[in-house]
Amino acid sequence: MARGLRPLAGALLLLEVAAAVSFVHHRYEEMVQALFRVQSECPYVSRVYSIGRSVEGRHLYVLEFSDYPGIHEPLEPEFKYVGNMHGNEVLGRELLLQLSEFLCEEYRRGSERVTRLLHDTRIHIMPSMNPDGYEVAAKQGPDSIGYLTGRNNANGVDLNRNFPDLNTFMYYSGEISGPNHHIPLPDNWKSQVEPETLAVIQWIGSYNFVLSANLHGGAVVANYPYDKSQDQRFRSHRRTVNTPTPDDKLFQKLAKTYSYAHGWMHRGWNCGDYFADGITNGASWYSLSKGMQDFNYLYTNCFEITLELSCNKFPPEKDLERQWMANREALVAFIEEIHQGIKGMVSDENNNGIAGAVISVQGISHDVTSGDMGDYFRLLLPGTYTVTASAEGYQPQTVTTTVGPAEPSLVHFQLKQDVVRKPPERKASGTRTNNKTLQKKVVPRATRRGTQR
Repeated sequence: MARGLRPLAGALLLLEVAAAVSFVHHRYEEMVQALFRVQSECPYVSRVYSIGRSVEGRHLYVLEFSDYPGIHEPLEPEFKYVGNMHGNEVLGRELLLQLSEFLCEEYRRGSERVTRLLHDTRIHIMPSMNPDGYEVAAKQGPDSIGYLTGRNNANGVDLNRNFPDLNTFMYYSGEISGPNHHIPLPDNWKSQVEPETLAVIQWIGSYNFVLSANLHGGAVVANYPYDKSQDQRFRSHRRTVNTPTPDDKLFQKLAKTYSYAHGWMHRGWNCGDYFADGITNGASWYSLSKGMQDFNYLYTNCFEITLELSCNKFPPEKDLERQWMANREALVAFIEEIHQGIKGMVSDENNNGIAGAVISVQGISHDVTSGDMGDYFRLLLPGTYTVTASAEGYQPQTVTTTVGPAEPSLVHFQLKQDVVRKPPERKASGTRTNNKTLQKKVVPRATRRGTQR
């Protein structure tokens, strides 16, 4: 959909009748029933799958929407929403259930906007990353719940402080400005994370996600990376410093898309706090270590922001419909932001896709890589860019392209195999050399000076 038509489409969307779902809090069994009900109502464009289990054995269910559920189509980007990471922050959970029903109902009635969205995007919705914590919070009830009751998982761990700390590696591994993309995980990472965190890391490693949002509560603001301050002296939540990524302007635009489509987030004054335009850099608000938002950016191709959606972490049921109406357009508009920048195929001379090819944009020191089929997606603001695709064993290719404000520009790369010249064969000298002499002369490659990584 052209960008100029989206405000009109959004206005029409807000005038439509809400999907016929109950505005109530859903316990685990009820949440599962709601997900499978949507799947049964829209069987040709949805599926439910589990990425793993919580500490107490509850499935971490995801509802997928696509015109070909379960299949990645080349050049169709992957999007995800994750809710209820903190068990007592429940509005995101209910909004994602409402969104799931809404997308299904709109598709069934032939909405052009939603039909196109489901045909052009593979959407993954996880209403609850912390179902165990939710059950603890829900037992207290919204009227008597403590501020932290149910926040952590069943092992008492805050899941948004449980991901491998790739920020520290980036900031302090040798140089202060180390690599900030596809940083490898430490060898012992699996022993340091909770079952829910492990499941999510394996999930985002299995899908080439492009854009994502993580839904929280306790404030009303769209928060973007980095969450962790570069200066370790700022450990207290009271000491803050803006810590932008190389994609800072893009992240601000993504955050503003949600904020200005929301009923009141963009006004800035909410919950006793003020955020200009309803957005904030995470570290500028307070420094957070081992968070999921930064992990997505540093480990995968995914650009994730964190949405704080309500002052009340566990709002009463009477407020749920009003919150849904305030967030509905924003939830849809943010998904549509995945269709900007450039995308294309990286292939060899025989038109075979090249997986893991590196896509670099001159002037932005953050790369993305191609997926298993050779397709890539690079979110960019409108402008002219010099882009290079490179892969081991191939000659790099560089092009200049212009990105407009509407659909992403198609930029394909066909890489030629890098021909390595063989060293000339030495002529036989006529002298014999025994094996011991060869062992003394030949130095193993890994130990030669300057070749170790």
